[in-house]
Amino acid sequence: MAPLDSAARKQAEEPAPSFRAAPHNIEAEQALLGAMLINNEAFYRVSDFLEPVHFFEPIHQKIYELIRSLVRAGKTANPTTLKTFLDGNLDIGGMTVSQYLARLAAEATTIINAQDYGHTIYDLSIRRALIVVGEDMVNVAYDSPVDSAPREQIESAERRLYELAETGRYDGGFQRFAQALTTAVDMAARAYQRDGKLSGLATGLEDLDRMMGGLQASDLVILAGRPGMGKTALATNIAYNVAKKWQGEVRADGHTVTANGGIVGFFSLEMSAEQLATRILAEQTGIPSSQIRRGGITESEFEKIKDHSVELQVLPFYVDETGGLAVAQLAARARRLKRQRGLDLLVIDYLQLLQGSTKRSSENRVQEITEITTRLKALAKELNVPILALSQLSRQVESREDKHPQLSDLRESGSIEQDADVVLFVYREEYYHVMRKPLESDREKFAAWLAEGDKYDGKAEVIIGKQRHGPTGTVELQFDAAVTRFSSLARQGQAPERIE
Repeated sequence: MAPLDSAARKQAEEPAPSFRAAPHNIEAEQALLGAMLINNEAFYRVSDFLEPVHFFEPIHQKIYELIRSLVRAGKTANPTTLKTFLDGNLDIGGMTVSQYLARLAAEATTIINAQDYGHTIYDLSIRRALIVVGEDMVNVAYDSPVDSAPREQIESAERRLYELAETGRYDGGFQRFAQALTTAVDMAARAYQRDGKLSGLATGLEDLDRMMGGLQASDLVILAGRPGMGKTALATNIAYNVAKKWQGEVRADGHTVTANGGIVGFFSLEMSAEQLATRILAEQTGIPSSQIRRGGITESEFEKIKDHSVELQVLPFYVDETGGLAVAQLAARARRLKRQRGLDLLVIDYLQLLQGSTKRSSENRVQEITEITTRLKALAKELNVPILALSQLSRQVESREDKHPQLSDLRESGSIEQDADVVLFVYREEYYHVMRKPLESDREKFAAWLAEGDKYDGKAEVIIGKQRHGPTGTVELQFDAAVTRFSSLARQGQAPERIE
């Protein structure tokens, strides 16, 4: 044999590169399948969360699928019944099908341990899925075409990771009624401890909360109105009220959960974050935003603004002012906020400024709005938070004598009306009354106009046009246009809430 040269000798002396196998546990898979073959009741211990794809070995996937089919058909699954559905010539590690099934039954775990073995197999499957996501990220980053933006890959990876985080659990299925009762009592206790004794998030507007029971988790709430009606003002008021009432509760595992109020994410697609902050400052201080902007304030008013700004800095209120967002981008950012900071209410101002994610939808505006509302409803369910999305109304309102909005006035209304759980309309007759001002020279008409104006001055209506969980109707509110603040109307013998 010829002697090795130095380079070849060095290469020969180096250890061969090690290849890591994907996480799996063949013994756990065999023990669980064996338990099912001996006692079919073991299948029901894992059937609500374990799927064939969660097994590592292809033959184990096939065996589990056959067991599942037979048991659900009311038949017995054992080595004898299974072998008729498997290829008899199959070689499994030097064993025939009959021999392998007999070995599985011989090495079975007890039915008591079946669920623990199922959890082990499931968790290892999730880890393998994580590896696939990581490998795909690397491969796409290397091979992505020139016109593919890195942002799209990040959002895709985030979506897949969030889906894994949500599916990587094995709760569900039947439970004892006592457990369900405990959950219901806990929910009632939390509702009792919340402001207003509501099952949902309190908007801070008592009459509206009374009609809706607060903003319910997983609901898509559409807030619509013509320009100038105060949609953004109402959404901002609600968002601020929710964030202001937030109180956290630390669980035994160290996680903080919301006990009252909520953490708010606000997508301001029209206004800048600075404009939004100015609005909230005006609302809270009672100083018109126009005066704040041009610096027409006194020293005492400036001190008031400064004091309130210190309070606002600690609110769990997060603003994204990026314009022209695609709905997929918005969803990715909402998932990230929930994962990193928490999220109890998502506000979008406003719907028509969002873009669809597919090229086909962008060619047809109605299709695009349909995609947006469908995905927002899915996102509300996925994150289990209410989404308050603002929407413009069509101009057909202006052509009617009675300008109170209706469901048919929603732009591209079909999908919005269909996907929304709640549709709210903001309406201020005062806005139209000002536009109907007659000439002062016509004293009689002018006097009648002034007298009529007293009925509408500082008043607004929120019309509940659709509500899956409750009644429809109209709620009257107080509206201070100078500081864009909505509040509950003062009733006879009841003073309005004082704003400090």
